Amino acid sequence: MRLSDFDFELPAELIAQAPSAERSGSRLLQVRPDSLADLPFRALAGLLRPGDLLVMNDTRVLKARLLGHKAPSGGRVELLVERISDDREALALLKASKATRPGAVLRFGEASATVTGRHGEFFSVRFDQPVLAVLEREGRLPLPPYITHAAGAHDELRYQTVYARSPGAVAAPTAGLHFDEALLAGIRAAGVEIAYVTLHVGAGTFQPVRAEDLAQHRMHAERYELPAQTAAAVARARRAGARVVAVGTTSLRTLETAGRADGGVDASAGETNLFITPGYRFKVVDALVTNFHLPRSTLMMLVSAFAGVRRIRRAYAHAVAQRYRFFSYGDAMLLERCANALAE
Repeated sequence: MRLSDFDFELPAELIAQAPSAERSGSRLLQVRPDSLADLPFRALAGLLRPGDLLVMNDTRVLKARLLGHKAPSGGRVELLVERISDDREALALLKASKATRPGAVLRFGEASATVTGRHGEFFSVRFDQPVLAVLEREGRLPLPPYITHAAGAHDELRYQTVYARSPGAVAAPTAGLHFDEALLAGIRAAGVEIAYVTLHVGAGTFQPVRAEDLAQHRMHAERYELPAQTAAAVARARRAGARVVAVGTTSLRTLETAGRADGGVDASAGETNLFITPGYRFKVVDALVTNFHLPRSTLMMLVSAFAGVRRIRRAYAHAVAQRYRFFSYGDAMLLERCANALAE
């Protein structure tokens, strides 16, 4: 398949600029093999089955955008931290009015950082203070480029999941934004187990696919961790004949990266650049909760691989017609894995 196979027309007014008034008050499109159902998101608790395992990504979004200037020239710079390498080192995207070379000194409020090298589109920088402390004090939340307002206090609350605990992402695992404590309690009361993985979403998630031939595209690498207790929870679900339900494409990619042919997963940590397109054989995940994604994106390819190309096209056409809200602050879908997505 080619990039143009994953395009669709989306009215600009359907791109959500703010979250719903309540987290679980957003909408949920249940995509079944032969039908679609329009539901409130909180109905998810009744769609899960006793014994199911819900797997969520507990990454926490950093205040990763820094606005400052070069010293001593005063030229404006913008730094988007991609990942923290160690206490004072980071890898980042950098925007400046003029080319920036190793040795350049950048000032961000009371902190400074020295550019130490370049690696493709990223720069390595060394701060004079711990990176996390600088970001918390001087940084801004890096909202996606299709959200037009600057991040404010409301975004700092709502662009994090209620279970975020492992700092390191520059974008939220947005399917998790729909869950509040009451819904999580209801899901547990229904006999569903909840487990966690960590995948730190990187800045590359916003990079467009430029190759029409998908075989030419290379995914950016992202750090993940799948702990032993989550691997054990997957094993219990498999023994019970229950489903593994991923909350978000990041949880799915983590599970599939660590997945085995027998449907289990290995506890592991590392980097993943798994690129899922139609024809991929899923090993672990049986159902997926996910938001509506950008046209021509790797995530459109992933959901098409998971639920079937024609089924996804039908669901997206329905979502546009019914005025669902799209992208990070938008509504969600519940997808069942299609046994043969290419044939479907």
